[in-house]
Amino acid sequence: MYEWRRQIQSIVDEIDNGIRNHEEEALTLRALSCRLGYSEFHTTRKFHEISGLSLRSYLRQRRLAFALKEVRDSQRKLLDIALDYGFSSQEAFTRAFKKAYGMTPGAYRKHPRPVILRTKIHPFDRYLLGLGEIGMIQSKDDVKIYFITIPAHKFLHVRNYESNGYWDFWQKQNQLPGQDYETVCGILDSVKGKLDDEGGSEADCTGGQVMAYINDPQGRLCDWGIPRVECWGIRLPAEYRGEVPPHMFLMDVPEGEYAVFEHGPFNYERENISVEQKIESAMASFDYSGAGCRLDTTPGRIMYFYYHPEQYFKYIRPVMRL
Repeated sequence: MYEWRRQIQSIVDEIDNGIRNHEEEALTLRALSCRLGYSEFHTTRKFHEISGLSLRSYLRQRRLAFALKEVRDSQRKLLDIALDYGFSSQEAFTRAFKKAYGMTPGAYRKHPRPVILRTKIHPFDRYLLGLGEIGMIQSKDDVKIYFITIPAHKFLHVRNYESNGYWDFWQKQNQLPGQDYETVCGILDSVKGKLDDEGGSEADCTGGQVMAYINDPQGRLCDWGIPRVECWGIRLPAEYRGEVPPHMFLMDVPEGEYAVFEHGPFNYERENISVEQKIESAMASFDYSGAGCRLDTTPGRIMYFYYHPEQYFKYIRPVMRL
């Protein structure tokens, strides 16, 4: 099962690359099956077994997610967008778009609003599966510590007072109607103007989505006794005036100074635990007073967690000058 999850992950990656580069031949069931070296029937069955989705359905939903952003962000003709993303005609594209999002592409272009996009699935995840780390390899890169000033912005998010950590956060969110991982990440993926968006269509910081911890303004204690609430959301410009989806909060974050604890690129499978431990150690031992500041626990201050193994692992913690 471990190896199959890894292979299905390679198909998922191939699908996104093919859609992004408009390589239709690479997106056929035959091509994807050949990549794995198995029959089309066996590949389809295993994909459904591991992901819970049919390969055909997943591919269609991902095409629509990419196409929606093109409709939202460009002025290209809808027919050209339809053909680029594998639809036989503008009519076929319109039917699929309306079925998925409740409106036509033309109507959405005139009045964009948050909708639920199909984000990229991650069938291969060692830590969700409880597999841990393959070996304990020491990273060659030290943790960098530096200070930045982040301009005023808004933070659109869901929050959970009962969770403790990323996986626990989503396990608890998945029990709440309309606040599960797919719904929340799909809605946030559709919002235009995310400050951290690198142009991806992912439920992570490359697509503008980040984990955060807010010093609760009401002083309400989380489930483990600290006046802090865990959140998942997106940073938006200070002038953002868009719709706030159900179950979400839109928070004004004033300009402030932050200490950044950052590790460089690392091998996700082999180094994740050791890199996390190194970051945690750096934060625990850092001499704030020696740097002329203190960790700011003022109600309303926010800490961000950015996680992208190919680029960085970093915490951005609010500070106050002494």
